[in-house]
Amino acid sequence: MTKNRFPWRRLLGAAFGLCTLAHGASPAPARVPDTIEQRAAACIACHGREGASTNAGYFPRLAGKPEEYLYNQLLSFRDGRRFNSDMAYMVRHLSDGYLREIARYFAELDLSYPPPPTRTDASEQSLARGKALVFEGDAGRRIPACATCHGEALTGIAPAIPSLLGLPRLYLASQLGDWLNNGRHALAPDCMAEVGRRLDAADINAVASWLALQPVPANPKPAAAPARPLPMPCSAMGK
Repeated sequence: MTKNRFPWRRLLGAAFGLCTLAHGASPAPARVPDTIEQRAAACIACHGREGASTNAGYFPRLAGKPEEYLYNQLLSFRDGRRFNSDMAYMVRHLSDGYLREIARYFAELDLSYPPPPTRTDASEQSLARGKALVFEGDAGRRIPACATCHGEALTGIAPAIPSLLGLPRLYLASQLGDWLNNGRHALAPDCMAEVGRRLDAADINAVASWLALQPVPANPKPAAAPARPLPMPCSAMGK
């Protein structure tokens, strides 16, 4: 009688053994590949697959931008010169080397651009004003032409001046607004801060609206050097 007094112990032991076997037979969790593509995957939620983005909405394109420009922006988000809570959270603990690796990855991507939007709320007068500011500036207000620094084709200048094409109007307007309102900074000499403070809201809307409608040329690569002297010292060119 005594040998059957505690049958539950045998049942418990058998159940434990089955659980152990089942656990041992389960597949190991998949390992996440340690690649730059995997590390940059967090960027695509906002900036689009491979950083290609779109010409609508807010988030800018990353693919094909000059490496030094992308690197400087990541540093600015991390170090508080440029403000966006999501970006600051993403990069706040990343080293210079890690940020450089991310910048190089996106800079080396060669992806096609979508066609520009065909509609705008801007008036013909505003679009004409935007084009004039882009290519001629406003000498009376000491506003240099955008093309002087961003290249005659507006595709940027290596190593650190970005293209102005293929970007959403809202993004362009918001960044110019940040310069105007002292909400965005670069290392000194901060040429865009000087230019931005000379613009007004109508200028910003005009420039952003006109730029957003322009197609990207067949060769979207940044120019190797400025076609003419820069109008002021600028940290983006190491001056």
